Amino acid sequence: MIVRDGRCYPIDFANATPDMALISLHYYFPWAICALAKWSLYCVATGRAMRLDTEMARWYAVADDPSRSWEDKLAAYRGLVDDYYEAVRFREFCDRHLAHSEECMAEYIASPQFDAHLVETIRRAFPPHEHEQFVAHYRGLLGAWVADQRAAAAAS
Repeated sequence: MIVRDGRCYPIDFANATPDMALISLHYYFPWAICALAKWSLYCVATGRAMRLDTEMARWYAVADDPSRSWEDKLAAYRGLVDDYYEAVRFREFCDRHLAHSEECMAEYIASPQFDAHLVETIRRAFPPHEHEQFVAHYRGLLGAWVADQRAAAAAS
């Protein structure tokens, strides 16, 4: 989304397949993969079937309600999302069964195996004269993510 004058505006609302590529998400790539893994494990373990939300009218009703403030609309949207994704049940599942998933992801991202994957990704995506620059750039971003995860784990 784009933020202008303190307001958020969605820019990719209709994208049915958001990009989860390493070079697109950089710092956020490990978080996205970890979140996807947790959601997949939750669905398998609980038997949650895939649901397609075809009731867009609920979202438009919130947007078109002139009596709601922006903050009220955001709260209503959050309620729709939390209901759709079974947020309370999902959070309890993750707390009980996947509490160390971010630590495991940080360990993997810091590993030589992931670094080899990173280097190969850069080699395939960028011209040779940019390899060194982008390997260093992405190592820095992903290293910062690992450091942030380790700091958060130490603080808790």
